[in-house]
Amino acid sequence: MSRPSGVLLSESRVLRLHEPASPDAPAGPAARPVGAEVLARLRHLWWLKAAGTSLFMVTFFTAYLHLLKQPLFPVIVMPLTWVDRVLGFQPWSLVAYASLWFYVSLPPALAPSRARLFSYGWHIGSLCLAGILFFIFWPTAVPPANVDWGLYPGYALLKGIDAGGNACPSLHVATALYSALWLNQDLRDMGAGRGLRRANWLWCGLIVFSTLVTKQHVMLDVLAGAALALVVAVLSPGLKTAGPVLGYKPRGLWPGRKSLFRGSAE
Repeated sequence: MSRPSGVLLSESRVLRLHEPASPDAPAGPAARPVGAEVLARLRHLWWLKAAGTSLFMVTFFTAYLHLLKQPLFPVIVMPLTWVDRVLGFQPWSLVAYASLWFYVSLPPALAPSRARLFSYGWHIGSLCLAGILFFIFWPTAVPPANVDWGLYPGYALLKGIDAGGNACPSLHVATALYSALWLNQDLRDMGAGRGLRRANWLWCGLIVFSTLVTKQHVMLDVLAGAALALVVAVLSPGLKTAGPVLGYKPRGLWPGRKSLFRGSAE
């Protein structure tokens, strides 16, 4: 006896509901729209991210400014290169320079798990500690620029706080580049398009460029800061792209704590 077509249709719908998902079907964060995934990540552990980022910055600046005002050894003035002589002062670049503090807060804010949050904090903390050790034992400064800073109120404030000391390696460059690598991985994980990933690298590039045209750093500082960032990136398991890009398999800076600091999205 044949069944009515309506019954067959209903049964086929029920069967489809219980079929296992295709192995090719997207799952997890990549299945959400990027905007929804960003909001979900921002809400996740927001209180821990806000408190941790604030505490980290206060601790870092306390040590940084102390060494800036009271260096333990004679300060070495960094030499200029032809790049420094070609690139003149650009007043507009202060905005890009100051945006670093928002930029470096994005990787922890977008961390999807406690493990990945701790991984970023541990590795960028190690990066900053390495920079501080350089400033302790090899304090450096940039040569005075031929600019009347009094004509630029924003720069007068900047120079009053950071007078061009603690120059090499440039932690502005190091933290910007390391954060860019981390954000690039996050954007890939969230399924972001090339436009957003290119915007990330453009922002990083503007920050790096601003260190030269604000006359806060010279080219040698920039190169040293970039090298520091790449070394830490190689040792960061949360950066899955660092191995293929640099020809080295990433491993943790603290191998005995891989389960906590590996940066997975558990």
